[in-house]
Amino acid sequence: MTQLQRRRIPDAAVTRLPVYLQILNNLHATNVLRFSSDELAVLAGVNAAKVRKDLSCLGSYGTRGVGYEVTYLIHQIKRELGLLREWNVVVIGAGNLGCALAKFGGFAPRGFPVVGIVDNDPKKIGQTTGSLTVGDVCNLGKMVRDLNVTIGAITTSTAAAQSAVDALIDAGVASILNFAPIVLATPSSVSVRNVDLGVELQILSYYEQMRTEQSESAKTQTKSSTASV
Repeated sequence: MTQLQRRRIPDAAVTRLPVYLQILNNLHATNVLRFSSDELAVLAGVNAAKVRKDLSCLGSYGTRGVGYEVTYLIHQIKRELGLLREWNVVVIGAGNLGCALAKFGGFAPRGFPVVGIVDNDPKKIGQTTGSLTVGDVCNLGKMVRDLNVTIGAITTSTAAAQSAVDALIDAGVASILNFAPIVLATPSSVSVRNVDLGVELQILSYYEQMRTEQSESAKTQTKSSTASV
């Protein structure tokens, strides 16, 4: 299937495919050959009908009573997600988070090698982080061309994030992972995924509060029942 022929998968389904892929890789590692949509749904935390609909977008419908072949479905998902090739990544911002990402060895095996890191602070430029040397953001365009960079990760401060994304766009990078807690202004042709750790913690606090309130309510009901007896 060529790029021109490729059907567009709904955005919601695209966000679930990496979850399915992780589950499938774990199944494959434990020598599981086949599985059902019901089993995948339980592991992914979605309903089976949604799983079947998502997988049908890949052209995979499974076999009634037999299910899906793990190895083949892994290949299908990787093909649709563009994981049959590598996508080189550059990090903008050589602070603690940026350096941690540059040193992390878990991206390359998944097809996302971090090949460069840049900053605008003269004190950081020239420093070594992992196997990389921090470059000058002024040379970002040359780095993108020379290293065939296709994805940029922004780990700067909030104040510097917009200038960082502008520099990436000027350098020809149209896929951006943003860790700064700010909504970036970008053209519609640029894809931005925002990773706001503060927001994720706030979501977790909601569920923690719910558990706490349910626990306290259960204790109150127990005390009331005991008092009644």
